[in-house]
Amino acid sequence: MMDITAAMVKELRERTGSGMMECKKALVEANGDMELAIENMRKAGLAKADKKSGRIAAEGVIGAKVSDDAKTVVMVDVNCETDFVAKGDDFVAFVSDVTNALLATDVENDEQLQALVLASGSTIDETRRALISKLGENITVRRFVKYTATDGGQAAYLHGSKIGVIVELAKNYSVLGKDIAMHVAAAKPEFVSEDQVSAELIAKEKEIFSAQALESGKPAEIVEKMVGGRINKFLAEITLLGQPFIKDDSLTVGKLLANNGNAVIRFARFEVGEGIEKKEEDFAAEVMAQVRG
Repeated sequence: MMDITAAMVKELRERTGSGMMECKKALVEANGDMELAIENMRKAGLAKADKKSGRIAAEGVIGAKVSDDAKTVVMVDVNCETDFVAKGDDFVAFVSDVTNALLATDVENDEQLQALVLASGSTIDETRRALISKLGENITVRRFVKYTATDGGQAAYLHGSKIGVIVELAKNYSVLGKDIAMHVAAAKPEFVSEDQVSAELIAKEKEIFSAQALESGKPAEIVEKMVGGRINKFLAEITLLGQPFIKDDSLTVGKLLANNGNAVIRFARFEVGEGIEKKEEDFAAEVMAQVRG
């Protein structure tokens, strides 16, 4: 039986990021064979990761980055199970690595994303699974969006680590782009302009407003005016160009853009956990689960 030295344990810890006792155990089982110990630990880690894949991951971090020439921007939503893990250095570094890799490579779907090789030499999926094994939580790269422009410019805004927005402008102007992205983070518009709103959605709202207005017992022509006014208000509320600008509500975002001779081509807004059924857990229980884990 080979002697397992402290230096061997140290090397294995540095190479795997695992705990001291786990490394010592793996080296004993592999009779001091470093590569075999790493391979066995990786297999065990993958098995552990697969077991956790069904657990709800509704916490996490949004990553966003604009290229140096402002022509490309990427935003990614990486999820874990608790805010405790989301704030940890390992998780934050993973989000940063994924964001940088996406910015530098053309990726169109989730399959390509998982196979993307990070600066470390491992793929996103391999790194993610190793992180699950290390941190003990399910971790998913839930979604990403990437814009590339030939003529215009990109901007990004992160509100803490939980809300992210990217905006593409017709002309590159980083200050205006950041202001618009900040506005989108706060005001949550659904569309850029009225022409993007479907006729079905407008008809549905018209039906609701008409029914409400008719109950008032006012004449038909007044009802029609009332419904027209309500529809205009509704469209202003859900479109970026129609909303009052958060930094100066005396002008709309549309007016702000016109004043700057610019236009918004498109935008995207991510919020951690949106659309995910969350499991209710109190903070004390979360901490206890971490300690026991």
